[in-house]
Amino acid sequence: MTNEAILKALSNVEEPDLGKDLVTLNMVQNVVIDGNNVSFTVVLTTPACPMKDHIQNACINAVKILVNKEANVTVNFTSNTTSNRTDAKTLLSGVKNIIAVVSGKGGVGKSTVSANLALALAADGAKVGLMDADIYGPSQHIMFGVRGERPMMKDNGDGKGLIVPMERFGIKVMSIGLLIDEKQAVVWRGPMVSSAIRQFVSDVDWGELDYLIIDMPPGTGDIHLTIVQTVPVTGVIVVTTPQLVALADAKKGIAMFSQAQLKVPVIGLVENMSYFTPAELPDNKYYLFGKDGGKHLAEEFDIPFLGQIPIVQSIREGGDIGVPIMVSDDVITKKAFENFGHNTVRGIAMRNANLPATEIQEILE
Repeated sequence: MTNEAILKALSNVEEPDLGKDLVTLNMVQNVVIDGNNVSFTVVLTTPACPMKDHIQNACINAVKILVNKEANVTVNFTSNTTSNRTDAKTLLSGVKNIIAVVSGKGGVGKSTVSANLALALAADGAKVGLMDADIYGPSQHIMFGVRGERPMMKDNGDGKGLIVPMERFGIKVMSIGLLIDEKQAVVWRGPMVSSAIRQFVSDVDWGELDYLIIDMPPGTGDIHLTIVQTVPVTGVIVVTTPQLVALADAKKGIAMFSQAQLKVPVIGLVENMSYFTPAELPDNKYYLFGKDGGKHLAEEFDIPFLGQIPIVQSIREGGDIGVPIMVSDDVITKKAFENFGHNTVRGIAMRNANLPATEIQEILE
């Protein structure tokens, strides 16, 4: 066995999402051969890669079939999360991917989806932050159990100081709900809200992140425009529920970002509250709000369908007590969010490989 033979064999192993072989993609490193023992490292596009087992088996088979059937093959994994940011990185310099979670209307569970997506990505080893950009109706501080707490400040050397986001379940969390009295209403005009959002970007110490998830307010308005005018958003995830009225509003969210004016790619669509599964009947699915509406909408707009999330009592309870479903023992719902997270990171990796970098938008008022 030689390095050349091993690399030639591995050139037959394709990265399932990117459509090219591991060697061409420079994903194989540190080939070590010792008798019949061979080891090498595959550099994944994200620590949350759901295709790890598939790639491992394909590598082992390639070496055994094409080089030496007696080989003892050890495949090690590391990761370098892909990013195609080409901006000057004056803001969020350590953040590789900025993902906005949007919905056409309120009440579809966008904040629940954002929180559990962040946790699903972190569970697979990614560094994740969660920005609650829903200024008028913040909820992430409640969902993560940091209600009533206040973030610390740190000196960054220029006398300005930075806000240190709260850390919970391995996620960095920032919300306006951590800065104001909960009994106070946020009665702000658009410019004040936009200023607060810019501060969440520029005055918070987000550090090094693979993914910054932004929980956007419902609808299409000032905050959405402020975000895309301030930072290069990698892509958006659209949340809907199956019923017709929600789907009609979801179309507006898709149109807002897919139209030529904004040029922000839609990573895909996820359908929340897809079906009801009673705890005592885990194999039963009751489609309370209609069936497959989100899937049909994704097909209509030719965007990826990222998954279906059930409606179960424990999701509501977990959000209320500050223990999201991804850190609970609800196996069925956790599996749904894990699949959604896997599909999301695959979509982000493909988006980074195949589409131009997203630029900070210039929008004529």
